[in-house]
Amino acid sequence: MPQSDAQVNGDTDIVDPNVVDWDGPDDRENPKNWSARKKAVFIATLGFISTLSPLASSIAAPSIASIKSDFDVTDTYVGAFMISGFLIGYCCGPLIIAPLSEVYGRQALYNICGGLFLIFNIACSLAPDSGSMIVFRIFAGIGGSAPLTLGAGSVADIFPREERGAGMMLVTLGPMVGPTIGPIGMFLSFAAVAVLCTAFLMPESYAFTLLERKAKRLRRETESPSLVSVLATHRKPKDLLVFSLFRPAKMMFLSPIVFSLSVYMAVLYGYLYLLFTTFPQVFKQQYGFSQGSAGLAYIGIGVGSVVGLLFAGLVSDRLVKKLTLRNGGHYQPEYRLPPMLCGAILVPVGLFWYGWTAEKQLHWMLPIVGTAILGCGIVIVLMSTSTYLVDAFTVYAASAMAANTVTRSLVGAFLPLAGEELYQQMGLGWGNSLLGFIAFAMIPIPMIFYKYGQAIRQTKLFAIEF
Repeated sequence: MPQSDAQVNGDTDIVDPNVVDWDGPDDRENPKNWSARKKAVFIATLGFISTLSPLASSIAAPSIASIKSDFDVTDTYVGAFMISGFLIGYCCGPLIIAPLSEVYGRQALYNICGGLFLIFNIACSLAPDSGSMIVFRIFAGIGGSAPLTLGAGSVADIFPREERGAGMMLVTLGPMVGPTIGPIGMFLSFAAVAVLCTAFLMPESYAFTLLERKAKRLRRETESPSLVSVLATHRKPKDLLVFSLFRPAKMMFLSPIVFSLSVYMAVLYGYLYLLFTTFPQVFKQQYGFSQGSAGLAYIGIGVGSVVGLLFAGLVSDRLVKKLTLRNGGHYQPEYRLPPMLCGAILVPVGLFWYGWTAEKQLHWMLPIVGTAILGCGIVIVLMSTSTYLVDAFTVYAASAMAANTVTRSLVGAFLPLAGEELYQQMGLGWGNSLLGFIAFAMIPIPMIFYKYGQAIRQTKLFAIEF
């Protein structure tokens, strides 16, 4: 099972002189003891790249009609895949990135993936045909998946659990707001700046890697080969890598918590990208929007996401402190879940509102208000899920988030392919109502895990060694 926060922080009483740990609770090398300025720069950079990557996922959506024309593409599915193909990269990348980060650290993965992200986005701008465009988008997605996979774990690296909600706000902002501001200029310039920022402003933060480096340095300085990190697994590097590569899959299929929350987020993420790929056509047909004004359709989700983010960020940490105090000072990760219920209720409300106001061609602002309600609900669920998984799986948070990211990206890549057919067969009203009924059926998920989550985690049947 994952180590506790106390072990990662170095709060355990180590009596073995051969075990290397932090030099007391105030050790400045411990990322949780970084200065406020250093943490602020780190989290701001993380927020920047976490927004830039999802921005790339939808940057072509409002212009898909002209892109299809340039490439002489008439197939609807090929057009949709030029948008959602980026998410295929989100499916593949985390399966490798998360395990490697838990062996070699986060910094190296951020830098390598940032380079890949920039290179293949440049390649997309030079793509000669639709096939090349899709392939380049997939590889750009692989590079861009690093902040989504490692971001929550990086927040856990530098903040104690009672402060993670505030830190998680910027990391959660990206996957929601990024796609809504996709249609902007100077994207490649931003990507280049992001690569430089990552290289110079994001030092290593993973306790496992930092203590391994410290132990290696002390072995060299003291010529004492018996020194080992307090977090050492005592596995050979090759065995550790193989074990780590399988960890996200084990978490996905052997942990009911990871599985259920990943499926839930996959459904909501699929809804998000279904709307992104259908907004231009819906608002053109229903309201006569031109290609240039189609970007207005994305404002609602962006505004709603910011509102939901502020709500979840402000409420989460305060609620955790209150519930922990009420429980005699004993913290449970499930204290992160109550805000999720609010988000779970808002999602179907937003879908019903958007679908029927657009179906009846009421004022164009009304369906955008519906998407704002939807965006608010999704971001609350996303942030609650992320903080819960981080608190529940501590040092293996990256693998838990990898399982979550892969599942939601897989659905996000393929569900939009059915969007146009759904609306043609059922109309905007009943089509979105169908999505709303599915979301409504998932409302009990946060309530179930709030009540039974601790018991599930402590049950021997699910006490898997990750």
